[in-house]
Amino acid sequence: MGFLRKFSKQTGKLKSLLELTVSRVAIARKPRLARKSIASGDVCQLLSLGQTDRALQRVEQVIKEDNMLEALGIIELYCKCLVKKAAQLDKPKECAEEVKEAAAGIIFAAKRCSDLPELQSARKILADKFGDDFTADAKLVWKLSGDTASISLKKKVTKEIAAENNISVDLSKSP
Repeated sequence: MGFLRKFSKQTGKLKSLLELTVSRVAIARKPRLARKSIASGDVCQLLSLGQTDRALQRVEQVIKEDNMLEALGIIELYCKCLVKKAAQLDKPKECAEEVKEAAAGIIFAAKRCSDLPELQSARKILADKFGDDFTADAKLVWKLSGDTASISLKKKVTKEIAAENNISVDLSKSP
């Protein structure tokens, strides 16, 4: 007698990769939190010296790290979703919408998250399971996503950092 599998060998490997990714996300958060904290401190110092233009430039790093921290949280949720619903991955056409969304998110994230190497292998497995059209849709999302922070977002984050540190700042003169 053999034991019964709930899913294919490829899905089992994917599940292991995603579980490793969840562990690695926790590790990847620490340096990003540190860089965000340092950049926030720099913004605070620049504001206290009256160098608002330089503070607005430095706040880009705060925004970048904050966005990446949020993305890591979403990646973690997607990985947990795919692990929990791994049995559905053997029948991609019958997958629930949340599983398809998680798979597309992982495919998309794999290209942008070099600090999560397991995602590269997971992306290949998901691409094999869901097909070229699905992978192309995930690439389209990547092409349409913007990378730059708007000036209004920079000003908003700069004001928040100033308020947290009891620094009055007038950004109306900045571009």
